[in-house]
Amino acid sequence: MYLFVCLSMGYFLLQWCDERFDFQATFLQCLAKHVPNIYSAEMDPLVEKQEEMVQAAILYPLECYLFGEDPDIFLEKLQQSGTSQLCGKVFKGGETTYSCRDCAVDPTCVLCIDCFQNSIHKNHRYKMHSSTGGGFCDCGDTEAWKAGPLCTKHEPGASSSPKEVRLMCMKIMKKEIMEHSRRVFPSVIKYIVDMLIWEEDKELPVELTIREKVDSYYCVLFNDEHHSYDHVIYSLQRALGCELGEAQLHTTAIDKEGRRAVKAGHYASCQEAKEEIKRHSENVSQRPLHVEVLHADVMAHQKFALRLGSWLNKLMSYSSDFRQIFCQICLKEEAGSEKPCFISKLMLWDARLHKGARKVLHELIFSSFFMEMEYKKLFAVEFVKYYKALQKEYISDDHDRVLSVTALSVQMFTVPTLVCTQNVITTITETLLEVLPEYLDKNDKFNFQGYSQDKLNRVYAVIYDLRYVLVSKPTVWTDRLRERFLEGFVSFLRILTCMQGMEEIKRQIGQHIEVDPDWEAAIAIQMQLKNILLMFQEWCACDEELLLRSYRECHKAVMRCSTNGRSREKTVFHLCGHTLESRPYRVSADPVSIHLPLSRTLAGGFLFLLVEYPLRCLVLVAQVAAEMWRRNGLSLISQVFYYQDVKCREEMYDKDIIMLQIGASLMDPNQFLLLILQRYELADAFKKIKPTKDQDLIKQYNVLIEEMLQILIYVVGERYVPGISNVTKEDVIMREIIHLLCIEPMAHSAITKSLPENENNETGLENVIDKVATFKKPGVSGHGVYELKDECLKEFNMFFYHYTKTQHSKAEHTQKKRRKQENRDEALPPPPPPDFSPAFSNVVRILNCDVMMHILRTLLQRAVELETHLWTEAMIQMVLHLLSLGLLEEKQQLQKSPEEEVTFDFYHKATRMGSSALNAVNVLMLLEKLKRVPQLEAQKDTVNWILQMFDMVKRLREKSSLATIGTQSSQDKEKAERKRKAEAARLHRQKIMAQMSALQRNFIETHKLLYENTLEVQGKDDAIMEEESISSAIDYSRIALGPKRGLSVTEKEVLTCILCQEEQEVKLESAAMVLSACVQKSTALTQNRSRILELSGDTLDPLFMHPDLPCGTHTGSCGHVMHAACWQKYFEAMQLNFRQRLHVEQIFDLENGEYLCPLCKSLCNTVIPIVPLQAQKINSEDAEAVSQILSLARWLEIVTVRISGYSTKNAKGDKQNLPPFTNKGMGNSALEFHSILSFGVQSSAKYSSSIKEMLILFATTIYRVGLKVAPNEADSRIPMMTWSTCAFTIQCIENLLETEGKPLFGSLQNRQHSGLKALVQFAAAQRTTSPQVLIQKHLIRLLGVLLPNFKGEDTPSLLEVDMFHVLVGAVLSFPSLYWEDAVDLQPSSVSSAYNHLYLFHLTTLAHIMQIIISSATESPAAHSSDNSEEAQSAQSFCREVSQYTSGQDIPGWLVWDCVKKGIMPYLRCAALFFHYLLGVSPPEELLQVSEEGQFKALCSYLSLPTNLFLLFHEYWDTVNPLLQRWCADPVVLSCLKGKSIAIRYPRKRNHLIELPEDYSCLLNQASQFRCPRSSDDEQKHPVLCLFCGAMLCSQNTCCQELVNGEELGACTSHALQCGAGVCMFLKIRECKVVLIEGKTRGCLYPAPYLDEYGETDPGLKRGNPLHLCQERYRKLHLLWQQHCIIEEIARSQETNQIFFGFNWQLL
Repeated sequence: MYLFVCLSMGYFLLQWCDERFDFQATFLQCLAKHVPNIYSAEMDPLVEKQEEMVQAAILYPLECYLFGEDPDIFLEKLQQSGTSQLCGKVFKGGETTYSCRDCAVDPTCVLCIDCFQNSIHKNHRYKMHSSTGGGFCDCGDTEAWKAGPLCTKHEPGASSSPKEVRLMCMKIMKKEIMEHSRRVFPSVIKYIVDMLIWEEDKELPVELTIREKVDSYYCVLFNDEHHSYDHVIYSLQRALGCELGEAQLHTTAIDKEGRRAVKAGHYASCQEAKEEIKRHSENVSQRPLHVEVLHADVMAHQKFALRLGSWLNKLMSYSSDFRQIFCQICLKEEAGSEKPCFISKLMLWDARLHKGARKVLHELIFSSFFMEMEYKKLFAVEFVKYYKALQKEYISDDHDRVLSVTALSVQMFTVPTLVCTQNVITTITETLLEVLPEYLDKNDKFNFQGYSQDKLNRVYAVIYDLRYVLVSKPTVWTDRLRERFLEGFVSFLRILTCMQGMEEIKRQIGQHIEVDPDWEAAIAIQMQLKNILLMFQEWCACDEELLLRSYRECHKAVMRCSTNGRSREKTVFHLCGHTLESRPYRVSADPVSIHLPLSRTLAGGFLFLLVEYPLRCLVLVAQVAAEMWRRNGLSLISQVFYYQDVKCREEMYDKDIIMLQIGASLMDPNQFLLLILQRYELADAFKKIKPTKDQDLIKQYNVLIEEMLQILIYVVGERYVPGISNVTKEDVIMREIIHLLCIEPMAHSAITKSLPENENNETGLENVIDKVATFKKPGVSGHGVYELKDECLKEFNMFFYHYTKTQHSKAEHTQKKRRKQENRDEALPPPPPPDFSPAFSNVVRILNCDVMMHILRTLLQRAVELETHLWTEAMIQMVLHLLSLGLLEEKQQLQKSPEEEVTFDFYHKATRMGSSALNAVNVLMLLEKLKRVPQLEAQKDTVNWILQMFDMVKRLREKSSLATIGTQSSQDKEKAERKRKAEAARLHRQKIMAQMSALQRNFIETHKLLYENTLEVQGKDDAIMEEESISSAIDYSRIALGPKRGLSVTEKEVLTCILCQEEQEVKLESAAMVLSACVQKSTALTQNRSRILELSGDTLDPLFMHPDLPCGTHTGSCGHVMHAACWQKYFEAMQLNFRQRLHVEQIFDLENGEYLCPLCKSLCNTVIPIVPLQAQKINSEDAEAVSQILSLARWLEIVTVRISGYSTKNAKGDKQNLPPFTNKGMGNSALEFHSILSFGVQSSAKYSSSIKEMLILFATTIYRVGLKVAPNEADSRIPMMTWSTCAFTIQCIENLLETEGKPLFGSLQNRQHSGLKALVQFAAAQRTTSPQVLIQKHLIRLLGVLLPNFKGEDTPSLLEVDMFHVLVGAVLSFPSLYWEDAVDLQPSSVSSAYNHLYLFHLTTLAHIMQIIISSATESPAAHSSDNSEEAQSAQSFCREVSQYTSGQDIPGWLVWDCVKKGIMPYLRCAALFFHYLLGVSPPEELLQVSEEGQFKALCSYLSLPTNLFLLFHEYWDTVNPLLQRWCADPVVLSCLKGKSIAIRYPRKRNHLIELPEDYSCLLNQASQFRCPRSSDDEQKHPVLCLFCGAMLCSQNTCCQELVNGEELGACTSHALQCGAGVCMFLKIRECKVVLIEGKTRGCLYPAPYLDEYGETDPGLKRGNPLHLCQERYRKLHLLWQQHCIIEEIARSQETNQIFFGFNWQLL
């Protein structure tokens, strides 16, 4: 086959080169001959072979003809000719993009990571985001950047080749090649287009049919977004009868490529399969799967068409000439034909193409049209021409937008020059009008009831396109541009007309609404249009002529919408001698809508319309607050919420307030207030009408009055809007921030969320924040916050119009509290507002009009008389605020202008009587009475401030300078009085504290005398004896081992059960008390993460721990105590209560004994029994006598004989070879066998049955968890695991203390101290629950490492064991040698002291040899000569040992240095172990951090000489044969010869991997990551293991592994080996840390990267630059080293149950 292809290649190459031949016909003939043969096996394609044949038969000859020479040589030359100035990188989903906030024209202008790293923007304010896919790097596009459009890679002349070479290479594209291109490209492009839009399933075009048709078909399944993976797999299994694996393979391919052949055969069989798939898919979804039956040849040609598209795509990247020719051909229309050009055909067919074809098409457009600016504009023309059709196809489609050709709009519509040349705005708005008619009701208003969310989301894409177009305003306006914009604006007004008054609602009375109407769509569209409305207004404001014309058009539209209600007759309303004529309308009875975009866009000609519609909305909000609309359901409450929310308020709530201010500036103030009273339906509330006793109605009236007063405050007081007063946008933002920070200090992100964004998603926060606030950096947790500067507190306005009711209350409370702490009054008057601009200067007349005075007097009078319920404190507070505003306004005007020019006479109106009646009062009189109302005590300070203001304004009116001084002096007197009172209170407190201190001293002195009297009563002899005993104990109290061992510090231990709260003393004979604990496997100390861990411990021998500590069993406790019985009841109750709750199984596994601590909710899986420490006193005389007899050699003899005796007895007569030195002086063997007992024995401790039960339970848990096996109380490995977890836990704690730089003793947390104490005592006691014969066997094996005479076949080498584990096991198992058949004995205090001493010395000697052997191959570094005693001893020892090692001569100082450093962790661990085993207090030096002092103190505490080599000298005769045997071991010899490497001591302290300081570096690593198991270029989800640094491909099927028959994701399977199931990952593209444990548990944790505001950015949503916070990273490290990851996961899942649906197994 391949030979035939090669021969055909030569034939067609000759034909193509012959000019007489028709290239297109020959090309198609070649394809017709080869393509069906190449792609003949689509069910199981051999991709590499197919590609090889395509290259040989078609592409290679095509390239040879096109280039005229060898393609590889030509393309290499072409590539050297220089790169394009446009980057052109197309983003994959998840790739990181960068946008410069300083230089980008709009937020859509982005750079790829390579261009960003090589651009000037790296040092600017930039943002990072994850791409959704389909975007395009804008490097090189001068219209996208204000500065720095090119990175260094794409600058002209950036190519590395010399100039002459580049000039020569530019001549490569000679005329002949260009002509060939013009012959080849049309044929190739036409073939691609024809095959991609080919609609015949069974036939090919005539020119491609050269052989007889065969009955070979494929049943092809296409991708859609309606069916899930499981649906497709199920349908394929049922319809085709295939296996699960095959169905999964098909489904994955369909999702990736968009289609897949799932069955091959005759037409009938494929058609049958098609019907079956449809039938089964309909059973699980509302619509069937898309299935087609295609002829094999059609399928082959369509596949090859995509391959040709990829070939063209690659070709486009080499040359601009190729791109231009390609674009010319694609845009060329047939002469005299109305058919679209090639590229338009493909665009129009885009929605019907499968996913793979779409990707190829879009990449081809990116690599060709978008890389040539001239043709990009021409492509945009074609795109706009067919925009409506394309968007309609997209809206009907079900694929994501990133896969639609409409997603390319952002690449064109954000380019200003493209927008200005096309009538794009009209096209987009008309498209919207054509796709939205289905949502119009009979009144031509939008009504989205029963809408499709998916379809509406697709409509939003059209709105986004409009936003892209408007983002850049034109700098130069032409008549043509004006006409085009105005045409588009008029079309947009038609959309607003449909929205004006949409979804009107009517108050429900009587019966509650049955179903809440859909409201989300209308609000969502309002939110989408918010910035577009602002941008339209900015465009209009750019040109005066355009502004006037647009106003006229908007006015016409408003008038057309405002014809309703004019037929009603006007009504007349009278109050205070003023009259209002208006058409009747009641919000509580008539239909109302909050959607008024047209009115808000332009407040048109009729004043009534200007105020009416916004007023209706505000009244609706008030009535909802008064619960008048509660029967209308939650939908209305939600709409009201968004009406005032930061996302919508700019174009809704804020505009309505502005329109009321415009109305107030133009209307008579009394008529304006009458209109407001009428619309709020409060006319009766302010007339002399007897109040009702209906409490609900009273409550309604009160809320409505409060809401109305609040709106009046806003109309008069809210002036921070450019144009309404002389303020800037910066002033507005500063005021917003001030009022937010008056509530509480806030994080940067919280402030940003509370501020509105402009069209570029900017809030302007950074420009002003430093003027009003100071930043407080975060600690180890939490985030940084901004705190308001003191000088800005005076700007606080309690009735700030953007406060919610909750924020208002909180801010008021905070500010009053602050003033109280400063010993100031609690009055919170409004700050002086800025002056209204001239056009709005009449607004203030509302404050001093007759109706306003009537309202204020009425409310104050009601509060003073206390005869009616029609007032509240909040109402009075607002009245006082309005009075304050009026007085401040008059004061400001009087200070700026002469009195005769000031027409604002608020003071006179307020002091004028309300009527001519005898009992009439004015506002000033009412205020004086108000001070005496007890219910308004909180407002007293505010009333005083207002009265002072009245006085001040009065004096300003009287032009009296003395008055000002008098007022000021009265204020000064008041301040001085308050200061005097505060000082008196301080002195009073100080006096009381002094009295208390004196009483305390007196109490101590009194009890001191009592204590001394008590001592005097005791006899002098007793006191002397006490002193002697204390003095004699001092010398030896700090030694733990040997005959001079100090006293055990034991205290009466009385503990309280956290469950029953009963106290109990811990005793051996008492019921057991337990500590909640968690046992887990750990690799926190491993020295070799590449070691493969055994997942199951069925055959594992845990007696010996390898020195690289690959995996240990850690036991931790939260330190909370319970009775064993209480705990058992608690656990059983949990099993009964929570077994039915589905989520609990993921938080903790009841079957494996897991539970949450009842107090702290830590995850636990067992309990540690609390065994009391048995104090042992050593008689110094007995110890001294024994020391004369029991040397190390004698001790070894006795131990060896004892072990031999046991072995003989157990072997029933089998003799055992004894070590040579034990044969000397052996007398009666029976006597020698029992001689170990002669140095002191005592009866074993007797534990209560409850304690024994708990000992067995805890030991079994350690065995089960540590070995991952089923529980078995009789297993011989249980004691081994007990000793192992004890040793490993101590090593972990020692490592943690050293890492944190804490002293060895005195710095442990209470939970660590309690847990370790209980664990060591448990490990010592557990021996009593196992057969002593078993313990003896384990002891003999352990001693085999130290004493070669006991060495067995399975005994490891000296270099293959961790000596501390050997020490712990040997010490805890050694009492088994005292076991006798008749009696249960244990060694006495003296015997134990010597046993511990000699076992420790032996293991220490062995460990020193480990250190020396492992460092023997070290090269000595430069070092000054050290002639210390230790160095000389080391040199002498090495010379003695060299006869056994044949090693090189190592300097003594180096040996001593290695030994001293290497043995320190071992000594520290031993000190911890013996302290908690024996209870001997450590030396003071170990309670502080001092390296030199620590070593000496450790040696003293452990009965070691500070010169450790003296230990060898002391025991030389005994140790010399041991050294010889140790060094003769093959493993040791191999290490000494350099053939193998041993663990170096001290072992390295494990840390989390080193992370880069700048997060961009991590993103760069992620961008270069390629999944090792995937051949495609699809972006993955890279995660970084923080334990070992491995980069993994997460949540992808390509990297799933089969472990013990289960499919595990890359992270989960990696965690099993790297962290024994517990691991910590960083999801790089999402900036999140993931903690996982096992296969079913995990949680998210904040990443250690913070922005400049001290906040994390999960998902890179904010996009601020991120930098590593070392404190946060150290906290993560401690979380790992303290073994708290599981605890953190459990707590996270308990509080945040959001991840319970996540399949952690496949992470």
